[in-house]
This record gives sequence, structure tokens and C-alpha cells, in this order.
Amino acid sequence: MHLLRFCTLAWPGLPWLWLRGSLGGLVLAVAFAVVFDTAVVTTCVWSELVDLRVAVGLWTAAAAIWTVATISAFSAFPPPLATSTSAATERLFVEARDAYLRRDWIAAETNLGALLAMRPTDGEAQLLLATLLRRLGRENEARRALERLARSDSGLRWQAEIAREQTLLDRGTTAAADGADEADSDADRLRPAA
Repeated sequence: MHLLRFCTLAWPGLPWLWLRGSLGGLVLAVAFAVVFDTAVVTTCVWSELVDLRVAVGLWTAAAAIWTVATISAFSAFPPPLATSTSAATERLFVEARDAYLRRDWIAAETNLGALLAMRPTDGEAQLLLATLLRRLGRENEARRALERLARSDSGLRWQAEIAREQTLLDRGTTAAADGADEADSDADRLRPAA
């Protein structure tokens, strides 16, 4: 698997596009494809219609893009995403959940930030972060977090909760308007399964 990850270096932008779904990686991959395809077509198909200097310039641009992008990607190659639940990430989630239930918002957000840095595809942590942001009155950030979660594969199993959070955001439910019923509901929802 390690070799397959490094095979993504063959095409500029592919490491970030394939391994992270990055929009910047997509733009770079498409830009390189346009330059490379144009160079191939002007050299092999329309060679008599295009001046030799234009073809050489296109090949030079393609080589420069490939070289710079490959060196850049190699120096900042995206680390593999954690796919298994490690003890450290599980501990961070439990600490974040417990801090959330204690209404220690700073500790909850700090732990969730650390957890999502290690495992950015953790749907449960993303949902808890969105809930926390909503309760803190940071509604725009909560909406963006919910949108990211809804678009991701890890959000598939959380669709009902995402819809509930979006409904609460639409109603303008913040920490000031939250009642004890919602806190009890959050506590029940965040308890680990027996």
C-alpha cells in the first residue's frame, strides 16, 4: 500500500486530489492535463499547423509544472489517514465528549481539534464539533462543519443527526436558548453503546 501512495506522485496534483480530495489538487491536475494534452496534440497531430517554438514551449511548461509539483508534493506528501481506531483518538473523543457534557467548551473544542487533526474523517467527532459550535453561537462555522460532514463518506451514517443540527441552526437555537431537555438529549446521544 505504501508503494501505491507514492505512485500518486506520477501526476501533478494527484497526491492531494486522490488522498485528500483537495480542490487545489484538482485544479493542478486539470491544469497539467490541459498543458500536457495540448503539447501532445501539437507535436503528434497538428505538427504542421503549429510552430515548433510553440510545441517546445508547451513541452517545457509541462516539464516545469511536473517538476515543481512533484518536488512540492514529495516534500509535503500527505500522511495516510488513520483508518483504525487508535487508543489515542478514542481517548481524545471520550475527553471531548465528557468536556462537552460538563459544558467545558474550551476543552471540548481543543480535544476535538486534536482528534480531527489526527483523523479528519471521524464523522462522530465532526458532528460533535458542529453541535459544540452551534451551542457556542458560532452558527456559520457550525453550518460549514455540517456541510463538510454531509458531503463526506463518514457522514452517511449521521444523516438524521445532521438534519437535526441543521434544523436547530435554522431555528436559531444557541447556548442561550438551549434548555435542559436538549442537554439531556445530547448526553443520551453521546453515551457509548453498552
